[in-house]
Amino acid sequence: MNLLVTSSTDDGGFHAPSIDEFFPEAIFFAGTPFEMNRIILVQFLAVGVLLLLFWLGTRKMKIVPGRFQSLIEMGLDLVRVNIAEDLLGRKDAKRFLPILTTIFFMILFMNLTGIIPGLNIAGTAVIGVPLVLAIVAYVTFIYAGIKKSPGKFFKNSLFPAGVPLPVYIIVTPIEFISTFIIRPITLSLRLLMNMMVGHLLLVLFFAATQFFFFTAGGLWSILGVGSLAFGLAFTLFEILVAVLQAYVFALLTAVYIQLAVAEEH
Repeated sequence: MNLLVTSSTDDGGFHAPSIDEFFPEAIFFAGTPFEMNRIILVQFLAVGVLLLLFWLGTRKMKIVPGRFQSLIEMGLDLVRVNIAEDLLGRKDAKRFLPILTTIFFMILFMNLTGIIPGLNIAGTAVIGVPLVLAIVAYVTFIYAGIKKSPGKFFKNSLFPAGVPLPVYIIVTPIEFISTFIIRPITLSLRLLMNMMVGHLLLVLFFAATQFFFFTAGGLWSILGVGSLAFGLAFTLFEILVAVLQAYVFALLTAVYIQLAVAEEH
């Protein structure tokens, strides 16, 4: 695990992981607009594996699916049934299912790279991917609202019915900030912070294990056993977090779309 090696230096001391790990040096095309570092390569790898798996799983669909096709269909049904149809109904779910499915699986695969040996960092642990996906969700939300009620979407969003006229002075700015500013920010930051913290904790546990076993030695190795156990347990927890964050992001996107296409709009 290359990130763990950087946590211990030649002076023999223990050095905790830092935020610098999320800003690695360029590997290809340094100094150009197409500069690529290790995290960008991880993101490309995650997308490539995702596309390959879905191509292999759907290229020869059978009425009686095999195990691999069944696994792919289970993943697709999770988004279609548990997210899209439950919140949007079948008609609207069919319209927005491609976006929700793409968001869910893209986040899931990029999250899982954080616990894969040799990669050791989530593709969503830098702001670019969460921000882009949050913008996609935000634009889809606005598109759905305008498509449903071209002349009333913004009016109903900023001036909710049943509120006394003078109170709009307070309510309208709050609605504008919460609906059109806070939503994309919270979507991106929730995903980003969870994956950043998860990465730092994993590196901390395994870097401590390396330090106790190979640098401190002696009785300190007992603490290394403990840090290794915590690291392995937290790795399993990170798998749960990876799935949960993908589900929450897609779910909230569907919730926002549902609010946009609600009858009052």
